[in-house]
Amino acid sequence: MTTLKDRTNTALLVIDVQNGVVASAHNRDGVIANINTLVDKARQEDVPVVWVQHNDEGLVRDSEEWAYVPELVRRDSEPLVHKNYGDSFEDTELETLLADRGVGRVVITGAQTDACIRSTLHGAFTRGYDVTLVGDAHTTEDISQYGAPTPDLVIAHTNLYWDGQDAPGRRGDTVETVDVTFGVDVVD
Repeated sequence: MTTLKDRTNTALLVIDVQNGVVASAHNRDGVIANINTLVDKARQEDVPVVWVQHNDEGLVRDSEEWAYVPELVRRDSEPLVHKNYGDSFEDTELETLLADRGVGRVVITGAQTDACIRSTLHGAFTRGYDVTLVGDAHTTEDISQYGAPTPDLVIAHTNLYWDGQDAPGRRGDTVETVDVTFGVDVVD
């Protein structure tokens, strides 16, 4: 239902699952296992897997903190998008990569829920994509000492508010790993 004309394909986005980002993340191992399940399924179904990697003063390119976790292995044929902002589309080649592949729907996984995941959800949606958030395949760290809710509540709230998003010509939903389909129809 995307507003992007003639873009009927779906892509899986794996956002910022880097050592320094998920070192102390909520349910780290479970989330990574779910992402691996989705990557395997996407590859089996010939669905593009796009990897996104954040760079900043805390995640210096080529450092150990910047590197993707060893449990997730990107194939050389799979695009890697480097970003400096929360929204994976902002000042990157992501839109061009997706357009070249006829993608009008993205399936979102990764970290941090309350930063780059939320920014990318909204960035994709406002650009006309249908956007599926995989509710058990994103995570965040605990920053409750600064007044934020605990990670489980941040994740639950994001899953709740994203499910059933709609705007003219596009939809958002939240599904669990087991319920992910890579067809273009968004679950009602």
